[in-house]
Amino acid sequence: MIDRSVKKSAGLVARFFAPGLFVFLLSVTGGCSRPFDDTGEVTTISAPRASEARSRPYGISADRPQKQILFGDLHGHTSFSLDAYEKGMSIVNGEGLRPPGDACDFARYCSGLDFWSITDHAEFLNQERWSGIRDTVKQCNAIAGDTESPDMVTFLGWEWTQIGSRPAVHYGHKNIILRDVDASLTPSHAVAATGESRFNVKLPTGATLRERLMRLFHDPGNFREHLNYLRFSASGLSDPACESDTSGLILDDACKAYAASPAELYRQLEAIGSEYIAIPHGNSWGLYTPPGSDWRKQLRGDDRMPGRQTLLEVYSGHGNSEQYRAWRASQVEDGNEASCPEPQDDYLPCCWRAGEIIQQRCTDAHSPQCMQDVIRARQNYVDAGSSGHLTLTGVEEKEWLNCGQCTDCFLPAFNFRPGTSAQAALAVREGGERFRFGLIGSSDNHSARPGTGYKEYARLPMTDGRGPSDAWQTIRPRLQSASVGTRSPGEIAASPENVYERSRVSSFYTTGGLVAVHSQGRNRAAIWDALKAKEVYGTSGPRMLLWFDLLDEKIGALPMGSESLRDTAPRFKIHAYGALQQRPGCPDSSVRALGPERLASLCRNECYLPGSERHRIQRLEVVRIRPQLHSEEPLESLVEDPWRVFSCDDQGEGCGAEFSDPEFPARKRDAVYYVRAVQVPTPTINGDGLRCEYDAEGRCIAVNPCYADSRTDPDDDCLAPVEHRAWSSPIFVDYLGAVQSAGSETH
Repeated sequence: MIDRSVKKSAGLVARFFAPGLFVFLLSVTGGCSRPFDDTGEVTTISAPRASEARSRPYGISADRPQKQILFGDLHGHTSFSLDAYEKGMSIVNGEGLRPPGDACDFARYCSGLDFWSITDHAEFLNQERWSGIRDTVKQCNAIAGDTESPDMVTFLGWEWTQIGSRPAVHYGHKNIILRDVDASLTPSHAVAATGESRFNVKLPTGATLRERLMRLFHDPGNFREHLNYLRFSASGLSDPACESDTSGLILDDACKAYAASPAELYRQLEAIGSEYIAIPHGNSWGLYTPPGSDWRKQLRGDDRMPGRQTLLEVYSGHGNSEQYRAWRASQVEDGNEASCPEPQDDYLPCCWRAGEIIQQRCTDAHSPQCMQDVIRARQNYVDAGSSGHLTLTGVEEKEWLNCGQCTDCFLPAFNFRPGTSAQAALAVREGGERFRFGLIGSSDNHSARPGTGYKEYARLPMTDGRGPSDAWQTIRPRLQSASVGTRSPGEIAASPENVYERSRVSSFYTTGGLVAVHSQGRNRAAIWDALKAKEVYGTSGPRMLLWFDLLDEKIGALPMGSESLRDTAPRFKIHAYGALQQRPGCPDSSVRALGPERLASLCRNECYLPGSERHRIQRLEVVRIRPQLHSEEPLESLVEDPWRVFSCDDQGEGCGAEFSDPEFPARKRDAVYYVRAVQVPTPTINGDGLRCEYDAEGRCIAVNPCYADSRTDPDDDCLAPVEHRAWSSPIFVDYLGAVQSAGSETH
């Protein structure tokens, strides 16, 4: 069912910003230098190259063809996404519009990818923009050379960007990647999220419209830019909402498609017969994920579709979503209202920190009135969910210290939500159902730069860390109170402030990850087959080589992503190589194709340019997860991370190990295994997050954030050493004959 409130809102916005009004305003201001629906030019010089990947160094049977490893990025945004459009504006130190044509050129000539997909947010994709994206994807593929061995494969897709204000209505973001690019085989609409979605805060209505109108009139030097932004917002919502039949088939092309839930989204895709992959991502990113969210709701009722979500983005430029932890940002006991948990050695809840901040401002920190204010501040923060930071006014970002962060996680997502981590997804079971995700990485880049993780340079253009300009800093005081105090969630709802913690989150943006496939060829079909088979792995950016096999005595090696049914101890084999070290500059082919000016603008004069030496692998880690027998079994007892660790003496030949699980037959329950290959530390943008200063007890007592605005030198890449890694897809070993839970199937 289409959310009529969204349809009505879109219509009001479109009517408010009528074309005639814009014609008049643009004539006054001198017009627009570039059409905001321009898809951009695709450079027509192909760049053929050989893959760096190696064949397997061990144990392939004669009847199994050798495979090559190809690297891609299945999560990239251009200025056709509203937030990406905004990130290109002067008021956030942006560099201008980056249309789909730029993404094609960056993937081919700058990052040197083997494959990629465009995934702009569907919520502001009208029919004109979706048509333009499809045309650009065709152009990008048209110059790729031989279709059986193209220099690069470009996939068509979009992002379904759903954000609920509370766990009961929150599904999270999902990328939809389509196998085909022909119009006859792909949806005529990019399906947008609707329903009770915090994403709708971004719509140019109400308080948010007031904020953006203030930008228009208080940043007069960029008046046309702000006007075009409002016009872009309105036109993205101008198409009428689609009507569909009972199967979900859309009956008209001249409309905008919506889906309020994953079930409705998949029904629309399947009604027209599109071959697709749905990839959840950003699930542990606390910037918008409500505290208390978990995976269970997507294993129940109409949303019980674990088989339709086969890949999970474990890492992106917005951080790592892998690891499970038992702590929570807020707690619910025996069905009671959420409350603020006490700090733990490795976790400081932000609600608790809110109380500490208030107490530090009390004249008598232990008076009854002060303690009442502390309790109220903590509960207000909990009740406000992801907007809890707005319950305190007049507070500097640094005063929050490192609250809300996973302090012992690898490059964690901001305000980490462990209940929606990848490890939690692999462990939960509900009504006999569970997920069997393959693990990938991608960039989630918003400047039309897929595959940015090849080098650590140019922090602001190569990450999503762009932030307020000096002009914006003069506007913000008009929108927020400078006095110290607390306010209720109801008062926040009436506030024009953005719910996002723009300054603190800037310290968590990295260049992004990659997805690697073990593919029998470079063509579209071979890459798609590897993705569907989950013979994939993710990296935190470097192009590491990784193999992980189950050694079966009867049928040979089963690769990562495989499922096996057995009652004997499984045996596994791992091998990994570090990424090739990069040389400065760009290959001659990229220089010739783009020319000096575009090479400097798009690639920033640095491209993927590998040398012959590799970074060393320093260890291999094995994670074992035993999926729940029933939904009440605590996850912390089921996720063993790491379960096994193998140190490496990598002398340039990589690192390998073999191991078995002798406990498997005795435990008589299913198990999931995946591996991490970990490189030696290398300098990385935002590698140290908030850059804490610690006391003798190991507590963070001060932070030095890597700001997106002028408080941090824009030429400072905020580098810190990081152990980059690759995550294999799991191997799922089910116990033969085990009854896993009441009502579930017998294995």
